[in-house]
Amino acid sequence: MQLKFLLFLWSWGVFQVSLAQQTNKVNIYNPLANAAKDIDSVLAKAIVEKKQVLIQIGGNWCIWCIRLQEFIAKNLDVKRKIDMDYITYHLNYSTENTNEALLLKYRHPERFGFPVLLVLDAGGNLLHTQDTGLLEENSSYSKVKIYDFLKNWTIRAVEGKN
Repeated sequence: MQLKFLLFLWSWGVFQVSLAQQTNKVNIYNPLANAAKDIDSVLAKAIVEKKQVLIQIGGNWCIWCIRLQEFIAKNLDVKRKIDMDYITYHLNYSTENTNEALLLKYRHPERFGFPVLLVLDAGGNLLHTQDTGLLEENSSYSKVKIYDFLKNWTIRAVEGKN
């Protein structure tokens, strides 16, 4: 009887851990999204709002992608800069959907690892591909490096007005 009870407790614990992991699953990227259509919508919005487009490519499996998202959420200056000057989109790369056609269109940014950032103008032209490894600091990201990157690719900066 005691062995059955211990097995029950062990099974219950495994179930609870599994449930907690599923509940805490990150959903930054949508592998089911029609990314080409979504990006067209983002570009239309960028035209109206007179902003650049910032595409973050990665997957829910990627620890550095999660860290970047958490970093942006916690650093209000960075978040405000993004909100002020960019329309953002999270482009999925995973076993479910590699978005191969878009990666080809954007000249294989995955070669830099994940996450990787793209800056597009409102016309959909690729202006810059940013290796985020260059923006890292310790086990996170550098606020100064990210803010400078964002500042250097605004419409005003690209037009030489900064």
